[in-house]
Amino acid sequence: MDLREAQDLIAKLYLQRDRGRGVFATFTWFVEEVGELAEAILGGDKSSMEEEIADVLAWLLSIANLVDVDVEKAFKKKYVKSN
Repeated sequence: MDLREAQDLIAKLYLQRDRGRGVFATFTWFVEEVGELAEAILGGDKSSMEEEIADVLAWLLSIANLVDVDVEKAFKKKYVKSN
């Protein structure tokens, strides 16, 4: 699965709920997940780190959907330099 497919999946599963919650509340949930990731990293639990990284990515994709940003396109624009 690439980023575009992941973003589409998150939109299919959660976009309606995310729209109802709004971008600022959705961002708050994202920040909470980042905190949980920090705790998992500090605790050294690989399984928890994997789970929290997945959660952080999902919430980031939710935010991107709400603000109409294609994450894969934005990432390539920022980090993939053409020769």
